[in-house]
Amino acid sequence: METLHAIPRLRDTVRNWREQGESVALVPTMGNLHNGHLVLVGEAQKLATKVVVSIFINPMQFNDKSDFADYPRTLEDDRQKLDVNGVDVLFVPEQAALYPMAVPMAHLGLDSATRVEVPGLSDILCGEFRPGHFTGVTTIVAKLLNIIQPDIALFGEKDFQQLLLIMRMVHDLHLPVKIVGVPTVREADGLAMSSRNTYLSADERVRANKLYQILCHANEQITRNSHGTCDFRAIEHKSMALLDNEGLRPEYFSVRRASDLALAGPEDQDLVILAAVWLGKTRLIDNVRIG
Repeated sequence: METLHAIPRLRDTVRNWREQGESVALVPTMGNLHNGHLVLVGEAQKLATKVVVSIFINPMQFNDKSDFADYPRTLEDDRQKLDVNGVDVLFVPEQAALYPMAVPMAHLGLDSATRVEVPGLSDILCGEFRPGHFTGVTTIVAKLLNIIQPDIALFGEKDFQQLLLIMRMVHDLHLPVKIVGVPTVREADGLAMSSRNTYLSADERVRANKLYQILCHANEQITRNSHGTCDFRAIEHKSMALLDNEGLRPEYFSVRRASDLALAGPEDQDLVILAAVWLGKTRLIDNVRIG
């Protein structure tokens, strides 16, 4: 596996692959890799002949500076995992390369950087509680897609809202890349794998799977009833109370249309339940599709 830091070098590498008839898949990450990331790598290898994994802790998507400062940086361990799993290139760009205008205009910081925003989807659910987060996500993903120009880019469905935002951005900007969502990878007790799970204390880790259990319980309630008679708002309210009783502080628990994350109505069929909670100092998100 080759580790590249410079954008021109990466572009030369991809260009050489193209000349040899290779196809390219991208797996964007912020590092601190776990088995969920490696499943994305495995899926990428099924869909393309060359795989690029990027590691960049994107400051624009952190609305809390201390969260950015504390985010685990485990590059050497990540590099070994990717090498063992047959990744072709690890791309580790410097911040100055991805946000060049933030350097000469340092007094403005990232406020001076060009950004990409998806209105509507960016300010609901997680976007309501993390202002500016999704603008940071779509901006960095747009940059990586432009730099690497992969045929395929893969994202985990655990971040369902993020996946929809990226799909909308790619569609609206006519970017020539296929976005593939990969099902959530879970621990044995159902907890969705996440880089932030390392923040959990031993006691918190025991309780963390309650989020998935309550999502599944709500799913069962809705599935047992026809959508025309199911009271989604009552199920949301009850589920929030159950989370609170388990010591998880919910931000939201919401039944939405899977296509656009609008509030689900009686006539809607393709649904997803999304939730975000705090457990101690750790923020957890998860979702389940109805049915």
